[in-house]
Amino acid sequence: MQQYDVAVIGGGIVGLGIAWQVKCSGRKVLLIDPEPAGGATYAAAGMLAPVTEFHYQEQALQELMLAAWRLWPEFVGSLPGDVGYRRSGTVLLGADPADRALLADLVAAQSLAGLPVQSLDSTALGELEPMLSPQLRVSGYFAQADHQVDPRRLAAVLLTGLEVRRVGATAVRSGIVDLDDGGQIRAAEVIVANGLAARSLPGVPVDLPLRAVYGDILRLEVPEQLQPLLRHTLRAMVRGNPVYLIPRPDGSVVIGATQREDGRPGASAGGVYQLLRDAQTVLPAVAELTLSEVTARARPGTPDNAPLLGRVAEGLIIATGFYRHGVLLTPIAAEICCELLAGRADPRWAQFAPGRFAAAPSDRTQEIR
Repeated sequence: MQQYDVAVIGGGIVGLGIAWQVKCSGRKVLLIDPEPAGGATYAAAGMLAPVTEFHYQEQALQELMLAAWRLWPEFVGSLPGDVGYRRSGTVLLGADPADRALLADLVAAQSLAGLPVQSLDSTALGELEPMLSPQLRVSGYFAQADHQVDPRRLAAVLLTGLEVRRVGATAVRSGIVDLDDGGQIRAAEVIVANGLAARSLPGVPVDLPLRAVYGDILRLEVPEQLQPLLRHTLRAMVRGNPVYLIPRPDGSVVIGATQREDGRPGASAGGVYQLLRDAQTVLPAVAELTLSEVTARARPGTPDNAPLLGRVAEGLIIATGFYRHGVLLTPIAAEICCELLAGRADPRWAQFAPGRFAAAPSDRTQEIR
């Protein structure tokens, strides 16, 4: 039986980032996943947006997001390749007076939280994004602190530096991971970071109240005569619906993302229609682009939309439930896990303990012997 210092179950962006940081700490690590980066990571937009992802009543999560954001330059600097990291900022817009009023309320809350947002008039908007619809070029805001990364490129770079076992994990028990090919891995520490699948992994000693939140996301190719279509990420409210448009270094554009909990894994026709309609309201030239990909994936949500992150037993750490913030929170999740491996725990993050929703373990999750 092969022996490792750490086995990381789950090859999404969080699991990959954790495995990378664990390796950088000098430990022998194995990543276990049948299809690394094939789940929510494959559909992720890659916005590193502690400012524009601020939501009411999520102040604790906001602190974690800001801590993660501060780690990103160092994290990117540790990687052996280009991951599409850009510090271009985000333009925030409202399509009509009601949308702009809603946006103004959110910006006011962000300002109270100490997050930097700059007001823009119509002239400034036109200078930042000349292709904007006149309907949107009324007023807006600019969040310079928001950055972006290409999750697919990031995952590919991380995978080149890791030892990977492309199988599924069927159970965890003291120092051992059982695999679906009949094999076993022995590890001093196991980190469970396999998203929604963590809730049904035998051997996890706490209930993990995860729910599947599906999102539809589009990728479009921009013809040469329209490039550069965008200079910054755009986030807009259109008749009360949020939509974002993200320019990629290769000239393509990512548009997203719907949120639905209907249990349907395929792309929603209504969701795709809504995204294209609202994106075209923001940027009329969207109608001239080539729709090259429609993707739907489920993100692991929790009752309070914050991650399940912490040690649950000797030799066992949980890192899941990152919902819409998985890419942004990857460096801080990796740092917290490395601290736990070293026998340290920052009290600031105790509020994200995986067992915070359950009074006692369920029969299902008792340790397998």
